[in-house]
This record gives sequence, C-alpha cells and structure tokens, in this order.
Amino acid sequence: MSSRLVGVGVGPGDPELVTVKGVNALREADVVVVPVMDSGERGRAEATVLHYVPEEKVVRVVFALNERSDRTRREAAWDAAGERVAELLRRHASVAFATIGDPNVYSTFTYLAQTIAELVPGTVVSTVPGITAMQDLAARSGAVLTEGTEPLTLVPVTAGAAVLKDALAGPGTVVAYKFGRQAHEVAEALRETGRLADAVWGSALGLPEESVRPAADLDEAPLPYLSTLIAPARREGGRGGKL
Repeated sequence: MSSRLVGVGVGPGDPELVTVKGVNALREADVVVVPVMDSGERGRAEATVLHYVPEEKVVRVVFALNERSDRTRREAAWDAAGERVAELLRRHASVAFATIGDPNVYSTFTYLAQTIAELVPGTVVSTVPGITAMQDLAARSGAVLTEGTEPLTLVPVTAGAAVLKDALAGPGTVVAYKFGRQAHEVAEALRETGRLADAVWGSALGLPEESVRPAADLDEAPLPYLSTLIAPARREGGRGGKL
C-alpha cells in the first residue's frame, strides 16, 4: 500500500482553533512532523500539536523557513528536510505534517509535497484545512473581512511594500501577512492610501503574548515577523450597501 502524507492546518496558535478533523488526522497518523527553524526551538505548530498528541509521536524537522537571500543554501536545506520526511514515509504508513494556519495558504507544506512526489512516488497526499490568521484576527478585533460583492486581497509583504500599496489603492479589504519587519513602510502605505483609520494589526494570536491593536499605533519599531494586518473595505450606504 502507498504511504499517506497529510498536511494539517493547526491554526494561528490557539489550540482551541484546531478543527475536529485536524485533531483526528494528527491522532491517526503514525508520526507527526513539525517544522522548526533550528533543532533547539519549539515552534508554534509543535506547541499546538502537543495539546493533542504525545511528545514521543512528534518528529521535529529543520526547514529553512526564512531563507531568501541564498537560493543554494535554501535548496540544500529543503532537500535535507524532504529526505528526512521521505525516510519517515518509507517506514510508516501515514505521516502528518502540522503547519500553522492552512496548508494551502503560504505554507511550508506546499514545497514539501512537491519534494515528496519526487522522492517517494506513489505517496498519497492530502490536506486538512485550518483556521487562518486573518480569520482569527477578524474575530478578535471585530473587523469584517468581506460584505456583499467586496473582493478580498491577501498580500505577503515579503513581496515588497509596493505590492501592498497597489492593493490598498484598489477596492475591498486588504490583508497583509508577514509584515513585521516592514511595519514602518506598511504604516506609510496605509496613510498614503487613506486606509489607516480602520485598519488593525495583530501578532501571537491566541498566545499569552497576543497583541491586537489599531494600525494607527504602528511606529518605526519592528514587530514580530508573523504579524497580520487587516485594512477593511471602505463601506458607505449603510447595511447591505455592497449587495
């Protein structure tokens, strides 16, 4: 029989936001892989997973999660991580890979699945959706993501502040991910496009160090890398105005 690899979204960090299907997938797998940036840290995915499965079932695999400057180094790290997971798949019938948020939204799992398809042909790959940071931030802040016919644009600010500014100039709600290191540029883009007043940002959602604040509070100080921003659509015309 073919081995199974399932990417399980475990949400932004609050263990209560893992779905029932996600918990079942974690518990049914023979081993659960969690990505870490180095062998000594405990990442957010691992901390969440440990609420539902015993520690001896968890395998920590080092990934080059933030390596963008050196492609050779990044590719070598990905190859090593992929081979480690491939080794587990050769020995176990089912392997779960826990990823924060959703496995199909800017996730490490996407690249791993591509690697495994080459290293272990025939592996059955599936995913279990997870709650995203933008959904959690919307719930915690009271920001409404979409109404009626409004579009929703999701931008990783690692692509550059200019990409975010272009999105803010358009219609609908804009969500920015991974903007912590460019908080000043993000604040400037919000001001220049007239989107600062209603925008909100959050980090460490569901964790003891959680912070949810108005974007107007942004200054030049860097924020946690995984900070999330919501700039709601401009809404006029009262209830149902965008229908």
